[in-house]
Amino acid sequence: MTPDPDYFARYEAIAAVSGRMLSAARRSRWADLELLQDEFRALIERLDGTEVGVTLDDAGRARKYCLIRQILADDAAIRDLANPDMARLSVLLSGRPVLALKAFYGAH
Repeated sequence: MTPDPDYFARYEAIAAVSGRMLSAARRSRWADLELLQDEFRALIERLDGTEVGVTLDDAGRARKYCLIRQILADDAAIRDLANPDMARLSVLLSGRPVLALKAFYGAH
């Protein structure tokens, strides 16, 4: 079954809200972020059942992939802004783990 006309609009709405969430996090507007999270959750809940029986062509799959990838990238950036120590540790661990841990916690 091909997707209904609103299929991609749902994902685009989620991506738009995640972008607004990231903008709020970058400005340290945590109360705004919390309100946007409620909107985000509501949009996610509306996806329930919309995937059943949907078949996408290559262009549709690529479009959906790009939207989901952007949503996940926004989410990761928000988490990094909300918890900068974890972001720093993640960067450190991407190289040599033992040296990174010593640098993060101090060599003793």
